[in-house]
Order: sequence, then C-alpha cells, then structure tokens
Amino acid sequence: MRVPRLVGLMAVDARETARARGLFLTAPDRPDFHRAVVDYVVRQYPPPGAEVPADSMVYVWFDFAEGEGGGGVREPRVPRPPTGGLQRELGERGDAFEMIGR
Repeated sequence: MRVPRLVGLMAVDARETARARGLFLTAPDRPDFHRAVVDYVVRQYPPPGAEVPADSMVYVWFDFAEGEGGGGVREPRVPRPPTGGLQRELGERGDAFEMIGR
C-alpha cells in the first residue's frame, strides 16, 4: 500500500486520510495529537508514495524542526505594483559596460 500525501492537510483530515488507507498516524511533537484539529502537517515519514504494509505507522509533525524555518504563506499579491517608474539609462556604444547583443 502507498502512503498518501499528508503534508498540508489539517490534523483532522490527515487522521481521516490515514484511517481510510488502513494506516496509523502519530505525531512525536504533539502528545495531544488526538485533540488537534486545525493544525497543519508540515512533515511526514515515510514520504508520500512509499510502499508500506497495511497497519503501518506514519509519523507527522506540525512544527518545523530547528533550522527548517517556516517561510509562511506565499500567495500572489493583488493588485500587482504598477509598471513604469524609473528606467535604466542605456550606455553609449563602446562603453565598458555596453549591453551585449544590442
């Protein structure tokens, strides 16, 4: 059986997904994992797609480990900044910094 992708799911959804596949879920960084609902999974082991026997244990984490960061959400920002503004001045032919292929 293949391990489903759990990263990005809320705790309640990750538990249901694992249970539907016949897998057990545990969270080493959350002793109260059975009560977690809206926390998001940030790591899992074994990785998604790994072949495991039925009734295997899948480990999930909700906090980043030391040094892994957590850059936040990167959604597109709308509206985008207006085009225009200052333009780069092009140099004269023969300049030391002349643009190639002009």
